[in-house]
Amino acid sequence: MDLALLRTFVTVHRAGSFTRAAALLGLSQPAVTSQIRTLERQLGRPLFLRRARGVTPTTIGDELAHRAAPHLDALVEIAETGLDEGSGVRTLHIAGPPEFTALRALPALTPLVGRGLAVRASFLGDTEEILDGLAAGHHDLAIATTRPRGGLLVSTPLCDEEHVLVAAPRWAGRLSPEVLLSKGAVLLEQLPVVEVHESLPFVSRYWASVFETKPAAAATVIAPDLRAVRDSAASGAGLAVLPRYLCEEALRQGRLVALLDPPVPPLRTYFLVVRTGTLALSPLARAHEELLRAAGNW
Repeated sequence: MDLALLRTFVTVHRAGSFTRAAALLGLSQPAVTSQIRTLERQLGRPLFLRRARGVTPTTIGDELAHRAAPHLDALVEIAETGLDEGSGVRTLHIAGPPEFTALRALPALTPLVGRGLAVRASFLGDTEEILDGLAAGHHDLAIATTRPRGGLLVSTPLCDEEHVLVAAPRWAGRLSPEVLLSKGAVLLEQLPVVEVHESLPFVSRYWASVFETKPAAAATVIAPDLRAVRDSAASGAGLAVLPRYLCEEALRQGRLVALLDPPVPPLRTYFLVVRTGTLALSPLARAHEELLRAAGNW
């Protein structure tokens, strides 16, 4: 059986789409369709059922993928190891939220840069955009705040970040913790809000977790970078919800004050996401391992 046909088959099985598989393989969609039809003729059985949106594997298709994929991944690992030993710099393309990627992920990869790894980072605020880019082959590794579905992408929990409701001291002085816990949702909605988007993603998540309601406030300042949100809040522009790692120094310095200390603080989980099978590639595997190791100290 032709290994090229099997490689195309496994890619389609993981991608769930001839079009997406074609992009990953660097082939045209008709070429992928032709290769799958050839393999189906050789086996005498259909491997996929065509749907309005993509394809789903038949029972035979699932069985073949289960048997073939590990061996194809092993061959990729052998080939990649040989390339890695005989070449100089290898390049890792990583995508993720701008603040977390800049302040956490990239510094954690520094040891690998010293051992010959080159890094190209893409800062993207939208998780769907990050995962779509990874699925299309634009990135090797992604940091996402939601776990992807389907067989094309595989995720590993990286770390949790605690969210903190903060404001400059002049605002915090008006609100005691006791008052906040009893009437917090109503009182806080009377204050200006600093956020990354009009939909108030961080404030809404905090309100739902702590107050079990939706905020009625509208943002006064919108800045699509949490570092700008932090600095605007510290200057007195309004309250904000921030990851603790991002505002910890400002809290220590007294430029920001935590307005509440809920018994169960709101958390958001980050995931490391790769395309299925690509952890056989040694530069990617090393980066994946290094990030997981560093996350133990975050």
